[in-house]
Amino acid sequence: MKRFFTSESVSEGHPDKLCDQISDAILDACLKQDPFSRVACETVASKNYILVTGEITSKAKVDYEEHVRAVLRRVKYSSAETGIDPDNCEVQIKISEQSPDIAQGISIKDEIGAGDQGIMFGYAINEAESYMPYSIQLAHDLVHLASRLNKAGLFKYAQPDMKSQVTMNYTNPKNPTISTILMSVQHDENYDKEEFESFIKKNIMDVIAKRHNLNTDFEYLINPTGKFVIGGPLGDVGLTGRKIIVDTYGGYSRHGGGAFSGKDPTKVDRSAAYMARYAAKNIVAAGLADQVEIQVSYAIGRPNPISLFVEAFGTNNVPMDIIYKAINENFSFNVKKIIETLDLRKPIYFRTSKYGHFGKKEFSWEKLDKVRDLKNYLEKK
Repeated sequence: MKRFFTSESVSEGHPDKLCDQISDAILDACLKQDPFSRVACETVASKNYILVTGEITSKAKVDYEEHVRAVLRRVKYSSAETGIDPDNCEVQIKISEQSPDIAQGISIKDEIGAGDQGIMFGYAINEAESYMPYSIQLAHDLVHLASRLNKAGLFKYAQPDMKSQVTMNYTNPKNPTISTILMSVQHDENYDKEEFESFIKKNIMDVIAKRHNLNTDFEYLINPTGKFVIGGPLGDVGLTGRKIIVDTYGGYSRHGGGAFSGKDPTKVDRSAAYMARYAAKNIVAAGLADQVEIQVSYAIGRPNPISLFVEAFGTNNVPMDIIYKAINENFSFNVKKIIETLDLRKPIYFRTSKYGHFGKKEFSWEKLDKVRDLKNYLEKK
């Protein structure tokens, strides 16, 4: 029986991703001046309109509106007719301070309590070089390359709003292949359809497939409705945190439901998910299993998780009790320890807000610095 799996990604010009970037740009601006800022920032994007709301408690003095407009310019939107006008759109700021009921639970002597209750997942698989599933890694790479070409002026007719979708064929799980690539790319009203589609296939789809040493004889679809002129916030309302599967593992792993962008590291929706990825990636890279999923859960105001669960899907190369022991001895899920271990009080978050939070070597939770220690557990097999 044939087996297929599909993941999608979106470009930085997608309305939801605009909102994620704005929320994280504001978070970074606060952390740059005050590393202990408490931020829960939400953004809404609509027709030539941006609303920034949420709770921020910080010593930082931030021009929120200027950060909004800077993100819109960076994405390369230029007018209300193509998506949104960075210089003349309406920007409304509705920010209040963090609830004192939450603040008293987080600020504990010599500890940090979880900023909310919830469950978080981390995942890794030894499939792509990034230890990510092929489908989501390729989907990210496609829109990332397309956006770079567009910004450089090399992608004729293209506008910033783009989506990708990759279907992998796992009929032979030891030799997965690309079955289908779908790209929807916003374009100018007057464009050469054949030239546009040929460029996408040859200079984006084929390039990414070859980069991963995968096949180029896949089925492909480009703008299947036949037209994609109206895009960005002009075509669809955007919201922070609405692309949680794009941000994580493309549906290949479970998700606890919490979004990342606009949240400071005391919010375990974000920081604990990063720590779980860090642990899972090192476990897989050390050879203890071919794929690992880690779930942790927290109670608001408590510094330590109330549960930890590990699933290796039968791919473990050592007994599961050894994997549990390896995690408990090498990784702390205490909130304060997570923030310290991964150095999460720095203004690093804008870079996470597009093309996924995982699989990028630049981030601390992607380090493989625990592999040597973890390999010792293989000897106990």
